[in-house]
Amino acid sequence: MPGAILVIDQGTTSTRAIAFGPDAMPVASAQEEFPQHFPHPGWVEHDPKDLLRTSISTARIAMARAEEAGFTVVALGIANQRETALVWDRRTGEAIHRAVVWQDRRTAGTCAELKRAGAEALVQDRAGLLLDPYFSATKAAWILDHVEGARARAERGELLFGTVDSFLLWHLTGGEVHATDATNASRTALSDIRRGAWDEDLCRLFGVPMAMLPEIRDCAAEFGTTEPRHLGRALPVRGIAGDQQAALIGQACFAPGMVKATFGTGAFVLLNTGRTPVRSTHRLLTTVAYQLDGVRTYALEGSIFSAGATVQWLRDGLHLVRSSAETGDLAADSDPDQPVYLVPAFVGLGAPHWDAEARGTITGLTRGSGRREIARAALESTAFQTRDLVDAMRADDRSDAAHAAVIRADGGMSASDYTMQSVADMIDAPVDRPAVLETTALGAGYLAGLRSGLYPAPDEFARGWKLERRFEPAMAPARRDAKLAGWRDAVARTMMPRQG
Repeated sequence: MPGAILVIDQGTTSTRAIAFGPDAMPVASAQEEFPQHFPHPGWVEHDPKDLLRTSISTARIAMARAEEAGFTVVALGIANQRETALVWDRRTGEAIHRAVVWQDRRTAGTCAELKRAGAEALVQDRAGLLLDPYFSATKAAWILDHVEGARARAERGELLFGTVDSFLLWHLTGGEVHATDATNASRTALSDIRRGAWDEDLCRLFGVPMAMLPEIRDCAAEFGTTEPRHLGRALPVRGIAGDQQAALIGQACFAPGMVKATFGTGAFVLLNTGRTPVRSTHRLLTTVAYQLDGVRTYALEGSIFSAGATVQWLRDGLHLVRSSAETGDLAADSDPDQPVYLVPAFVGLGAPHWDAEARGTITGLTRGSGRREIARAALESTAFQTRDLVDAMRADDRSDAAHAAVIRADGGMSASDYTMQSVADMIDAPVDRPAVLETTALGAGYLAGLRSGLYPAPDEFARGWKLERRFEPAMAPARRDAKLAGWRDAVARTMMPRQG
């Protein structure tokens, strides 16, 4: 029977498992949503048991379906929501606190104090990141400081820290392997991305004992073997990457200057900058794109905290739509003369603003504004935020490639023609939607398949990338400029000095 790669794609609101055949096309899948927990304003948590349970259950289903279809699963890959922090008992595997999710803002005050102390220069120089509660380090320290006895236990070596990939790997291998890959490590603010190693100064700065940390490995590597009880039989784990880097790989953006944008719960734009890390002067992040055979490739990244989550809010919070799919039709039927802007700063603003205290606003409302205009504003907010990131990237990377780049788009929102056309119009560049939208899972699957000998080297894999549709910019420059001016005014109002 032909070989296949099984991938666990553990996301922010659901877990998917997808099996890819020898041609890297999906052959089976399963998906399960799980609850989000919001114990205080700005706090976002997951139950670690939900993350593990849904990972195993969806993987078992997808694996069974693949093998029923005549494929033999030969290895497992993992893609995961990044920056989400977990701390668990080294002996029992029990988490000592809920997972603190990447969207969580509870450590904004800690980050502000570290900034005032002048620590951001060290963080940006070593980790390539800024001081923001988005990243894992302050989350881990918060857990140690707010669970009774945790810090002392961590100092004694009784506790482990990791992002979701490490937590899943530890449990799937029965506690045999505590490891992560270079991309997830680069999002913690604890690793030196030039050396590809944990940094003592950063660990000391954030108060995270190095004894808790997982081993950093290549993205395509031997990560141990799953216990048979989890998936029905043992599988080697051979590929791990944080979801956004996995999408970059799945989009075959292996050449410097190539750009991908994933429009999911949040939206994330990555520009491949090659073997040399580019330090941003426009408040973007320098990150590890992937590491193969010990060689690191880097990227510039811009992070949007709320993209698909904005549409989810229209559905579940305001009940303006019954399904996310309705928003495109509503937006297309809206009054173009109603200048409504929605700045979705529900958990602050990400790049290039990095305002952890900002909160969402809607501006430009008139008596003529209704749900159509709000739906349009929600979808367009993703396009406007993407333009902010692309402008910053073009300023940081002055190469012709960065300015002429086509964006390869993926993620749930990329299925919306209205949104993708809006992005193309706002960035004034083409947006390519691939034939396989599950590029995050595909990237992790490619890594595991590369290690297993099922998939070819990156250059050959890239030649197999297939286009489903290209969206060309069609908006008149004067209208684009007017809409962008309205957006920037709305953002400025959102970021006005706050009292209290």
